[in-house]
Amino acid sequence: MNKAGKKLAKAKELLKTANVATWKNALDFVVKNAPAKFDESVDVDISLGIDAAKGEQTVRGSVLLPHGTGKKMRVLVFAKGEYEEQAKKAGADYVGTEDLVAKIESGWLDFEAAVATPDLMILVGRVAKILGPRGLLPNKKIGTVTFDITSIVSDLKKGRVSFRNDKTGVLHAPFGRVSFGVEKLAENLSALVQAVRSNKPAASKGKFVKKLSVSSTMGVGLVLNPDEMV
Repeated sequence: MNKAGKKLAKAKELLKTANVATWKNALDFVVKNAPAKFDESVDVDISLGIDAAKGEQTVRGSVLLPHGTGKKMRVLVFAKGEYEEQAKKAGADYVGTEDLVAKIESGWLDFEAAVATPDLMILVGRVAKILGPRGLLPNKKIGTVTFDITSIVSDLKKGRVSFRNDKTGVLHAPFGRVSFGVEKLAENLSALVQAVRSNKPAASKGKFVKKLSVSSTMGVGLVLNPDEMV
């Protein structure tokens, strides 16, 4: 068994008697027992009270985390004219129109977020089948189809996280790194959960946030009380 495997096994054993009844206790356990040598991402899985097969119950949105994600975001912007200049000044990594579409069609995907002005969405539609399945397609609901290029690029660089439920009704999202410590992780998680709650579909009945579980990239998963922070 490798070193990380031994640490993970030890963490699972410690979890049997650990006090992880609160969010902060659970996050403290995640931080102290992350097995990898690198700065692991900390992620949450949120089980939702929705019928994922019904389009009107899809939960999708975004939130600017108070402390960001700890990950460098490469932002691509489909824009021209004055909006192209705004994107460059805001710090976008790639800005263009037809040239970017051609690169993506050839298999290039070296970016983590994409933004487009509304007038270019017909052009972006040419690569929708490539970007969509990867969660990279600009979308008005999460703020990435907009003429307010400066604000969205700035937010994405600071740590705006997009979220969407999968076909099983579970939503997966990162909310920081082990090095953040408990307080920053707790604040980020609270902001994320509140944003998810604010996107509850009208058609969803009963308990909306049914279950929360958190883990570091290679660590054990811990179940949290979804009602602790409302």
